[in-house]
Amino acid sequence: MTVNSDLEGQIAEWRAYMHRRRELHRTDTEELEDHLRGRITDLTESGLHTDEAFLIAVKRMGSLDELSREFAREHSERLWKQLVLPGEPDAPTAARTRRELPVMVLCAAIAALAIKIPGWFGLDMSDDDFGFYARNLSLFALPALAAYFAWQRRVGTQVIGILALLFILGAVAANAYPLDNDSHTTVLTAIHLPLALWLVVGVAYVGGDWRSERRRMDFIRFTGEWLIYLTLIGLGGGVLMAFTMGTFRAIGLNAEGFVQSWLLPCGGMAAIIVSAWLVEAKQSVIENMAPVLTRVFTPLFAATLLAFLIAFIWTNNGINVERDVLILFDLLLVVVLGLLLYAISARDFAARSNLFDRLQLALVVSALIIDVIVLVAITGRITEWGFSPNKTAALGENVILLTNLAWTAWLFLGFVRGRMPFARLENWQTRYVVVYAAWAWAVVLAFPPLFNFA
Repeated sequence: MTVNSDLEGQIAEWRAYMHRRRELHRTDTEELEDHLRGRITDLTESGLHTDEAFLIAVKRMGSLDELSREFAREHSERLWKQLVLPGEPDAPTAARTRRELPVMVLCAAIAALAIKIPGWFGLDMSDDDFGFYARNLSLFALPALAAYFAWQRRVGTQVIGILALLFILGAVAANAYPLDNDSHTTVLTAIHLPLALWLVVGVAYVGGDWRSERRRMDFIRFTGEWLIYLTLIGLGGGVLMAFTMGTFRAIGLNAEGFVQSWLLPCGGMAAIIVSAWLVEAKQSVIENMAPVLTRVFTPLFAATLLAFLIAFIWTNNGINVERDVLILFDLLLVVVLGLLLYAISARDFAARSNLFDRLQLALVVSALIIDVIVLVAITGRITEWGFSPNKTAALGENVILLTNLAWTAWLFLGFVRGRMPFARLENWQTRYVVVYAAWAWAVVLAFPPLFNFA
């Protein structure tokens, strides 16, 4: 019984990996699994232990990457069908889509309406009330998105209560403090509250099972795919707004007010929900695109960072540690980590290291060196001028990023040298998400009173 359960566990892990290869349909995976089981049976009947039979059978089937590429070549039309056609889903999938579509539309409508509610109380998006909207922007759409996932995942009342309390805490932190529109802590709240609440959405996405490393990686993967869809919708929305204003102007009507007051804010909030729904409904399309984007941009970002380091050493110029510059460097480091996470999510853990892994290691090491340079510049300014909200936030964020990058580089080096399994790298990245969440909440809740709401 134990032997059979061990074998089924190994096959389940193999099947889970095959399901992540979006070049393969479920029927393809079932066909390959039947083939695998047949080989295992033949090998065990010849006297091999089940563990040995499983390993030999998988080896004889060849590289899973090669299998995926072969199926992709044979069924290359699938990507375009998935992109532009509804396809022919099985009955459970079709029924689930029919159920989820109206709920998604309802949540998108709630998010679109939410951003107009402050206007009923005399608040508009002018300069006078800009600080209010900047602090509360994430509170208009993310609660509706969390509600959508809570409904979709059928989470319990305890998880729903936790989600509600966290959103209420974010709303109180954004509005209870006496923050001026031009204060530094207002800007910090506007930047960090969306991050803190996005990770609250992550709790809903994983169905409350935040301890599962696999589910945390699913949410990280979802975040990247959501950004791709949101960007595409944003580009399309920009074209729509331009045509709307242009066509109405041709007949002597000014549609700019409608676009600025309704189409842009309401459409932006609804797009957050629609993008999430598209990720769930059309995963196979983006999961085919995302690894390709990672392969393209990883060498480009590595070359950019190396060029910056060479220029920094050659010119011996210091870094200007103004707020905008600090935000730029932090975003750059976050993009590096995003590229790394996407590559991790699409990788075969059993495969040996290759040239692309070494390129990623170079990217991480370059980002690590830049982070050290930025930290030296920040600490120098703090030593000279003292602590301020921006410099303290930048110091903490760069220390957090430095810790992540340093340990990531060490794990990557161990993997490239064949001394460490690749799975440890994924486990480290998914566990470290909690550190980002804790820091974001600390900035939102503690920084305004700590710095006298300046």
